[in-house]
Amino acid sequence: MSLLARIKTAATRTSKQRSGAAAEDAALTFLTAQGLTLVQRNFACRGGEIDLIMQDSQTLVFVEVRQRSSTSHGGAAASVTRTKQKRLIIAAQVFLQRYRMPPSCRFDVIAYDGAQRQWLKNALEAMPDAD
Repeated sequence: MSLLARIKTAATRTSKQRSGAAAEDAALTFLTAQGLTLVQRNFACRGGEIDLIMQDSQTLVFVEVRQRSSTSHGGAAASVTRTKQKRLIIAAQVFLQRYRMPPSCRFDVIAYDGAQRQWLKNALEAMPDAD
């Protein structure tokens, strides 16, 4: 994407989209500092979207980034509903089709509640049934 196209795209984003992109930037910086490497950002397919796809040693990590200004409505981690989890799984399955032998995988959530960050590894296993 050209610089002009990126500027136009950035100018037309809503404040919620800009805030979400900033949270993704912060999560990427944090995960990189923890030793993970970026594979792809904002992978989208017909069934869903994955914010960050990272490599952690031999494990492919699908990362959902959530941000809430406060925990008054359950917080950022709680906003990953069962429906969202299903969409993440569908998108991961589509992404993994490019591998002849898919690597081991996990689903993590980086949740920002205000300025507080929480990293939930294997989050889909740990998430309570919501919805």
